Amino acid sequence: MIRRRITVLGSTGSVGCSTLDLMAQTEASGAGAFEVEALTGGANIARLAEQARRWKPKVAVTADPARLNELRDALAGTGVEAAAGHEAIVEAAQRPADWVMASIVGSAGLRSAWAAAGTGATLALANKESLVCCGPSLIERVKRAGGRLLPVDSEHSAIFQVFPHGAPEQVARLVLTASGGPFRTTPKAAMAAITPEQAVVHPNWSMGAKISVDSATMANKGLEMIEAAYLFDTPAERIDVVVHPESIIHSLVEYVDGSTLAQMGPPDMKTPIACALAWPDRIAWPAPKLDLAALGRLTFEAPDEARFPLLGLARQALQAGGSAPIVFNAANEVAALAFLDRRLAFLNIAAVVADTLSRVTAPGVDSCSDSACDAALAVDAQARRAAESIVQGFAAAA
Repeated sequence: MIRRRITVLGSTGSVGCSTLDLMAQTEASGAGAFEVEALTGGANIARLAEQARRWKPKVAVTADPARLNELRDALAGTGVEAAAGHEAIVEAAQRPADWVMASIVGSAGLRSAWAAAGTGATLALANKESLVCCGPSLIERVKRAGGRLLPVDSEHSAIFQVFPHGAPEQVARLVLTASGGPFRTTPKAAMAAITPEQAVVHPNWSMGAKISVDSATMANKGLEMIEAAYLFDTPAERIDVVVHPESIIHSLVEYVDGSTLAQMGPPDMKTPIACALAWPDRIAWPAPKLDLAALGRLTFEAPDEARFPLLGLARQALQAGGSAPIVFNAANEVAALAFLDRRLAFLNIAAVVADTLSRVTAPGVDSCSDSACDAALAVDAQARRAAESIVQGFAAAA
């Protein structure tokens, strides 16, 4: 039986909800027993309170200080402490736990992931931005604390499961798979009129709005390429992307002897969460089964970087090194959110990122420094200011 003391950072988001659902299914089957130390969420107070009443954490935290009284009222009589604000989320991340799910979307999740990394807990990381902005530093911090970092993104979980961790020299290449998003076959001329409503409808996965936009632009695959380089200490020239619309093969590892190992499964985020939750064991849960005969075929194609330039821009940022990946991530987040707010056209997201990369240069972050998180966030803030200025320029010209 799997036993864990759990903290979930971002419990009201899609990954956080899937984590708690999986824990409930595992307990119901008798395969696990979980004690929840802390839950943190955003503005969805009703959902956070419902989760807290079910799991009885020591503390439940909302990121919005203005909602603290609402959360307290919702938890009255439960014995669960209510707290609010970003510092309270960092404090929750530092509480004693065996396993911490870091799933707060965007750079907002970096400080709490950094805090959790210093506790010695197993850090299940679903926040792309933490690795992209502070990857080597975050990995080193987890190691120094005696913990373990486990990737939760389906692609990195797939690589993790078939990677020869004791003999990385046996690996020739990593291959990340991409669904291609909702506009894989959309003519580029038609992409100029894409709306936020269209962009957030993913063909295979159920995700939040910003992550769905990243999938639609393929920025997510660029971010994942940077993550893979850090997680598996692999240079950019040995990381490839292939479009696989069915999302059944989640990624592949090619070995020096010509063998290629792939991890497969239906597109369900609970599967990589289950892998991280039970590691180094496996847990039985009512997982969807893979029926290859029913699928009939799996298809693949090369990504079209002319139509999805953010993929190439991410590779350039990775190759440039230093703080370029931080700038790429910050500019993309600003541009994607501006698109969702209808302040920027879909095709101008990549233009904002490219322009920001050309304007903002900063030294790399020292991976052994305890202040690496602050240094990364300083670069992030600088890049955001530049990106927002560029967005406003597009708005003024419209």
